[in-house]
Amino acid sequence: MREIVFDTETTGLDRLEDRIIEIGGVELVNRFPTGRTFHVFINPQGRAVHPEALAVHGISNEQLSDKPTFAEIANDFLDFFDGAKLIAHNATFDMGFINTELERIGQPAIPNDRVVDTLSLARRRHPMGPNSLDALCRRYGIDNSHRTLHGALLDSEILAEVYIELIGGKQAALGLTIASDTRGSGRGGGASDETIVIIEARPEPLPSRLSPIQEAAHAALVEKIGSKAIWVKFDITE
Repeated sequence: MREIVFDTETTGLDRLEDRIIEIGGVELVNRFPTGRTFHVFINPQGRAVHPEALAVHGISNEQLSDKPTFAEIANDFLDFFDGAKLIAHNATFDMGFINTELERIGQPAIPNDRVVDTLSLARRRHPMGPNSLDALCRRYGIDNSHRTLHGALLDSEILAEVYIELIGGKQAALGLTIASDTRGSGRGGGASDETIVIIEARPEPLPSRLSPIQEAAHAALVEKIGSKAIWVKFDITE
């Protein structure tokens, strides 16, 4: 299963008037990062970056003046994203902009059934919130201290870790060493590219999510059940 965790930055919030200025994406195959990424800055074709947007991502009009237009990067974008499930945080926003840009150049929209919204996943799993990307990083012990400004590729890399945590597969996203052994093109001749993924232990274990009250209640339950309690057979403190 191939998935692309992605993010966009824009000149503002209005998908009909504003434009995409940055796209970043990280490829996962069977929930493991492959090391393949997509990243591009885009010329907004005369649409100025709104001051409030500039304060969020720090991408100025001057930085974008010599960048390609969306039409010029569209084929590369579509090739990288082709056939994959697309993962985004608040995906309605990102997909609204992407499909509007595709419509402008006469390309069909990406259907909703290819898109997974991690904000919706987080709200179902943590209904009391908060469920911003920064809040989820704090919840799952993901280091985002280098995220001083929003950036499409950086946010995609962080979101990939959050996404794996949300779906219950944290061992796949964190502490990975990826070694690629290329033994062929994988096209036509029966040869294939082999990727070896080594899962390493976390540098530091996640903190317990049980409160002292919950831990005390559990201890009381085990004591009440006595020697027949299944928990007696395991050291849950390790």
